[in-house]
Parts: sequence; structure tokens; C-alpha cells
Amino acid sequence: MRIGDVAAASGVSAKMIRHYEAIGLVPPAGRRGNTYRDYSPADVHRLQFVRRARDLGFGMDQIRALLRLWSDRDRSSAEVKQIALGHVAELEERIARMREMADTLHHLADACQGNARPECPILRGLAGDVASG
Repeated sequence: MRIGDVAAASGVSAKMIRHYEAIGLVPPAGRRGNTYRDYSPADVHRLQFVRRARDLGFGMDQIRALLRLWSDRDRSSAEVKQIALGHVAELEERIARMREMADTLHHLADACQGNARPECPILRGLAGDVASG
């Protein structure tokens, strides 16, 4: 398969496929005599794995580790679980920070009259003026 076909089949853009090859996340595709990349069904499967991992928010280093474990038939599922649970903890921490941001913005917006006057608690809050908020 050529790169466009692989991109369509895997859900990964041709640009990202080239990027993943360049950073060593996926092995470079074989080349035909005409210099076109030649991909196999296994390459498509690997790229689908990467896409699903990216969709779940895994970072490149985590995906690299998961790919290594995926291809290692002697792997320990405990190591895979450790990576997944570590990622869950990171996501939950990000969610908590985002909840704090949303709560702060709700508080600032609730304090704002939203009228034609220039007085704005939102801008004061962004400026760090908490004393007059």
C-alpha cells in the first residue's frame, strides 16, 4: 500500500506517518524501485494502535513503551497496567486543574455585572488584583 492508502486505512494523516517514521515511533516503510513507500497490513495495524493511543492522550514516550510491550510476547501485563494507570493519574490531575480553572472563571464571571460600565472583576482577577475582587 502507498502512504495515502495507509493514511485512509489507519486514520493517521500522511504527514503524521512521516513524522512518526522520522522520530522512530514506527519503522520506516520499505521502498519500491520507484521510491514510493510500501506499507503492509501490519504497518496499518501499528498506526491504528498509535492513533488509538493518541486519542486516549498518551504521550509519545508512553506510546513508544506500549508499542514495545505490544510486540513483546513475553511481556508482563503488570507493566502495561502501570503505564495505563500512570496515565489515568495524569489525566485526573489535569481534570482537577481544569475544574479549578473553570470554578475560578465562573466566580469571576458571576462577580461581573456585564454592563456598559468599565468596571470588570474578570480583568481585575486576570491582573491578579484579588484584594478588590
